Amino acid sequence: MYVFNPVDPQLKRHFDNLMEVLGGALDFSDLKGARATHNLLTEQTLAQLPPEPAVLATDLIVPGPPDNPELPVRLYRPVGAGGQMPAILWIHGGGLVSGHAGQDEGWCNTLCKELRCVVASVEYRLAPEHKYPAAPNDCYAALNWLRGGGAALNIDAGKVAVGGNSAGGGLSAALALKVRDNGGLPFCFQLLVYPMIDDANVLQVDDAHPDTVVWSRANNLFGWRSYLGDLFGGDKVPHCAAPFRAMDLSNLPPTLMVAAELDLFLEENLVYAQRLMKAGVPTALHVYPGAFHGFHLIATESDSSKHCTAAILHNLGAAFS
Repeated sequence: MYVFNPVDPQLKRHFDNLMEVLGGALDFSDLKGARATHNLLTEQTLAQLPPEPAVLATDLIVPGPPDNPELPVRLYRPVGAGGQMPAILWIHGGGLVSGHAGQDEGWCNTLCKELRCVVASVEYRLAPEHKYPAAPNDCYAALNWLRGGGAALNIDAGKVAVGGNSAGGGLSAALALKVRDNGGLPFCFQLLVYPMIDDANVLQVDDAHPDTVVWSRANNLFGWRSYLGDLFGGDKVPHCAAPFRAMDLSNLPPTLMVAAELDLFLEENLVYAQRLMKAGVPTALHVYPGAFHGFHLIATESDSSKHCTAAILHNLGAAFS
């Protein structure tokens, strides 16, 4: 067992405020209610964002996977940029069952402004209405659209990255595996922010496996069951559904893994980062003591979040150079 640090006091203040607004932690077993609350909280957060004159955000509809619906994408472009730019496909979190492309607007603005890059946030289909492989197929289609945008988007196809947080981080890791397996042109970097990658991490709460705040074991179990359907609990879960199951992690793009000490995903993130290193993938790993799941977007003014943002901008900037 790990001996954990207490919650970072700066983070705890933000967490307490969040729990007060929510009236307690979200329970995704009431999916309709959890989605409504999540969307309401997102709307309140977005309403407080100051205008960002350096970024132009546009809502687009782009081609989806073959024989499937088109995809909503929110595109962020730096105002006044000339010439070809790097780009990142951003994949939002929400446990594979909630969330939308516009929920991380403040973060997407930051990436766009600070790195002078295009950011495309994709609205992939959610479980349980749309089980695997709908979400990774949607993300793959969005990546192909972004990379193939050519002159219309002013994107340098050799400098396209993929990243996301939580479920979005897991889908980013899945996308890297899918591109590699299909023999496609690899993207230049994967940003995995406390990613959801292990469908077997659904142990019951007990003394040896205490529950975690923000994203609980019960929510994690619900998310994976909703996403995998009949595949759940079996030995035939593809690694493009749960990247932790991949036996071979070679020939994947350079990676930054962000992990939180008090997060349910800590161990799977640490092990995955170590396996990437052993496979020869250039990998940076940052673990934040006293941090919980979502800290980077919940407590944006905390020292931990500022350090995390700086590390992300540094590593992405290097990949784009």
